[in-house]
Amino acid sequence: MVKMKQGLALSMVLSFTVLAACGQTSGSTNVGTNAGTNGGAAPTEAPTPKEPVTIEFWYGLGGKLGDTMKEKIELFNSLQQDVIVKGIAQADYTETEQKLQAAIAAKQAPAAVLSSNMNWAGKGLFADMSDLIAADDSFHSEDFVQTFLEQGQLDGKQYFLPMYGTTQIMYYRKDALEKNGLTPENFKTWEALAASAAKMTTKEGGKTTFFGWEPMWGKDNMMDAVFSKGGSVLSEDGKTVTIDSPEWIETWEAFRKWIHEDKIMSIHSGGQGWEYWYKTIDDVMKGQAAGYTGSSGDQGDLDFNIVAAMEQPGWEGVGAGKPVASAIMAGIPAGVSDEQKAAAYQWLTFFSQPENTASWSISTGYIAVRSSALEDESYKAFSEQNPQIKIPLMQAAHASAPFQDPTGGKINDALTIAADKVQIANVPAEQALKEAQATAQKELDRLK
Repeated sequence: MVKMKQGLALSMVLSFTVLAACGQTSGSTNVGTNAGTNGGAAPTEAPTPKEPVTIEFWYGLGGKLGDTMKEKIELFNSLQQDVIVKGIAQADYTETEQKLQAAIAAKQAPAAVLSSNMNWAGKGLFADMSDLIAADDSFHSEDFVQTFLEQGQLDGKQYFLPMYGTTQIMYYRKDALEKNGLTPENFKTWEALAASAAKMTTKEGGKTTFFGWEPMWGKDNMMDAVFSKGGSVLSEDGKTVTIDSPEWIETWEAFRKWIHEDKIMSIHSGGQGWEYWYKTIDDVMKGQAAGYTGSSGDQGDLDFNIVAAMEQPGWEGVGAGKPVASAIMAGIPAGVSDEQKAAAYQWLTFFSQPENTASWSISTGYIAVRSSALEDESYKAFSEQNPQIKIPLMQAAHASAPFQDPTGGKINDALTIAADKVQIANVPAEQALKEAQATAQKELDRLK
């Protein structure tokens, strides 16, 4: 049986309710005043049991991830009687934030949400959980992966708690490599990966029928490759947007060439929610591509009899890859009642208990947020039989921190547009990135 923690504030609410129901009138000493015929004290009514606090928890997960989240919610609800979590699934992380913004404006926000926005926290739209953490002697902040915990902090206050960690890794078909006489050693650099992808690509009548690799749509894969080459989004003093530096242009141009000219790589784009993501996975699992770059959280949807996992590559003459490792965090929107805040805290800290974060990692491939999860017996036994689960942890050891956009998302928006130009519209990387730099620099200059 999993040991349940109780949120302090919720426990206080329950305690005060019981005391109020059971306490006597001040100064009452004559116990026989209202005695019955047998001389005993008059019977008192039993306190009315307190109704559990029901809260909504919004999350943008689909497929097996969504099913696993439902299981965790059901487990939590079955193990205690104080809180009922009602899970509300959204299409993806972006839709969650969009709907949350509307709900906050309408003062109808859920008590907990799998979403984090530091700019919103700075504007007072999320509740500070520091008081609840300080009163919770079972929190053990030192046991959390510190980079994950710190990503939820602003001005020394904890606005978000890490639910799980993620980093994008490589998945490849074992039969595709074997057929072409390749091994994971042939994927240690981006240059070598491109050469291997070209070797595995099959073309008929000028059309590619089997792709050597599939990057994931969007800016993130290409940003990982930039960071691995030594690029950055901002200058050291934070005053200049540097996304048109040689590291950026060379890297994004390589991706454009691989996709549009060499046609050894392909991407899926658009669709509803995570549709493009699952189409990419399907290409590999159905034998239409040799491999793809995707989330550590994809592992629950993959058949490792067919595929294997490895870390992202680096660049020749530079060193090991440095892709981003980030925490997927949850918060409590400001404005909910103290009772709901305490209930939400109880649910979020339950999710991150060592045995729960370990089982989430086993089921999904995401990185556990507590160091002690690695000592969980189930986790140790699973990792011995399923070595792919260790790959995200190994990569996170030398990963880059996620970029924190000081403009409230305007720099990231410019990069998203530029990535579509390169990946979809076949616009030269230099042109797309210089346009994005000019837009982003204007937004950054507004902060001066």
